[in-house]
Amino acid sequence: MIPRYRRQELAALWEDKARFELWLEIELAACRAMERAGSVPAGTAAKVQAAAAGKLDPERILAIEATTRHDVIAFLTHVEELAGEPARWLHLGMTSSDVLDTALAVQTVRALDKIAAVIGELSAALAVRAREHAATPMIGRSHGIHAEPIVAGLVFARWHAELGRAAARLARARETIAVGKLAGAVGVYGNLDPRIEREALGELGLAAETVATQIVARDRHAEVLCALAILGTAIEQIALGVRHWQRTEVGEAEEGFAPGQKGSSAMPHKKNPILSENLCGLARLLRSYAQAGLEDVALWHERDISHSSVERVALPDATILADFMAARATGLVERLVVFPERMRANLERTGGLYFSEAVLLALVKTGLPRQQAYVMVQRAALAAIGQAAAVGQVGASPGRFRALLGADAEVAARLDAAALDACFDLAHHLRHAPAILERALGGGAA
Repeated sequence: MIPRYRRQELAALWEDKARFELWLEIELAACRAMERAGSVPAGTAAKVQAAAAGKLDPERILAIEATTRHDVIAFLTHVEELAGEPARWLHLGMTSSDVLDTALAVQTVRALDKIAAVIGELSAALAVRAREHAATPMIGRSHGIHAEPIVAGLVFARWHAELGRAAARLARARETIAVGKLAGAVGVYGNLDPRIEREALGELGLAAETVATQIVARDRHAEVLCALAILGTAIEQIALGVRHWQRTEVGEAEEGFAPGQKGSSAMPHKKNPILSENLCGLARLLRSYAQAGLEDVALWHERDISHSSVERVALPDATILADFMAARATGLVERLVVFPERMRANLERTGGLYFSEAVLLALVKTGLPRQQAYVMVQRAALAAIGQAAAVGQVGASPGRFRALLGADAEVAARLDAAALDACFDLAHHLRHAPAILERALGGGAA
């Protein structure tokens, strides 16, 4: 992943230095297990560790690989250069994928743990904003059109809940990927003992693949990439909401704008939702790795290497990108500027048309067939919109819809003024919002 879209702490997990050090860690874990089994001279692992740990030279390994055209052989050759005779006992009965797949599992687990931590920060930020705007009324929209009132806190709570599901998927994917293999060329322990694998992998915090071939099954890696893709979509959901809020015609919230920040090279007045747009774009890229991971699952026989080139890009990039996106989204939420007054103004732009369902239901409760009641309410609503449009207004003037309903003989015959007024009660409409909010944030059921 290019430097622009990565954070170094997670990116470091995938750098050559960390990768080679992890390979040595795996070889030494296997060597110690073999020592305990009596198949390798006692003290071998300690001697190799003393000679090579912290002294691996990635450039030297890559130089050797230029000749061998084999990365694990190049690594083992360099370890032999450093440790001498004891290094001949490394990799006993093992195949390259034993090291590569086990290392990949450890790297992915460590990356997912870091991503889980930043998801926690984003989740906390959303919870804070949800509670902050628990009583901030705004219009809910369907198809981009004013529907019925909600509170702004519920938007943040919805994002919080979706993010929680994404985190749960990643936790399951972490469990799925925390599997390695030290089972030899095609996974049947031809020159190894399953006990060696069990002990060495246990030291690394991994379980053994249920039925290994030359590799660990790739549905595990696909699950990780799919979980990361859905996380990216959860973040995109937040970013897309902010982008809509920041539109000039809406103006209900905007990204924080730092001192000295510029929005346009040509137009000094511009403040653009650049972080949100960036996150929407990165989500597309993150989802593309899920497709690549799914394509990697089906391989020839006991393995081919068509998956290898894909994973060298997809897993590092996807984890680095997910970490970056979650961190950027956290900052976006924390610094988001919300305009409750504009939310209220937008809510009132249609002059109470959003209470049409309440009037509909009140009429139904008087014994009127639903479709007949619908026609009566729609008649008044469309008239209110039409009268407003005739004078250049949006939606309807305050009270116009209520007045037209009161003047409708069919409506008035069933609903008196008090009953009609009761339909236009915002507090009643939003009475369950606090319970929904607490349900989303872990406070109980509605």
